[in-house]
Amino acid sequence: MFKRFKFIKGVTLIEAVVAISVLAIAAVGALGYQYHATRHSRIAREQITATRTAQLLLEDWKSTAGSETYSPASLGLGFSSPSSIPEGSIFSEVPGSPINDAVYTVTVDGLPMTVMLKWRDIGYDGIAEVSLRELTIIVSFKNYDTENNATRSALENMPALILTTYVRIDGTSG
Repeated sequence: MFKRFKFIKGVTLIEAVVAISVLAIAAVGALGYQYHATRHSRIAREQITATRTAQLLLEDWKSTAGSETYSPASLGLGFSSPSSIPEGSIFSEVPGSPINDAVYTVTVDGLPMTVMLKWRDIGYDGIAEVSLRELTIIVSFKNYDTENNATRSALENMPALILTTYVRIDGTSG
């Protein structure tokens, strides 16, 4: 009696190409997800940094009762001296009077920001001698400094961050 040998079939070339294609598509999808997750994580981190910086300025400015002469440069936290307002920027679109008719620049955690402070009186109670003042902080991520374009942000094409609060100005204490 003779034994019959059964040949074991191997993987054909077509099956191998299909398997490699499926693996390649899965790998490209995973890498794309990783890229976008990392990018959005960086954007979120930069937005948090900008929000915290604006919040710091807003709270400090508010503690001066919304002074019209407030200057972030006096804080000693790296804010630049006042500089001229860039032409065609978001800063002209927000209502209010800019402090010192200027913008300030600061770099926090490697993120360059341009900051403008605006105020406007929105109400007055003559009997109580109390004014309500709106304080606005505008943070732009665009690099308006034409000499230093080395630092680019993922937020450069995103809209400016605008924080607003209100402060009561008493006639007696200012």
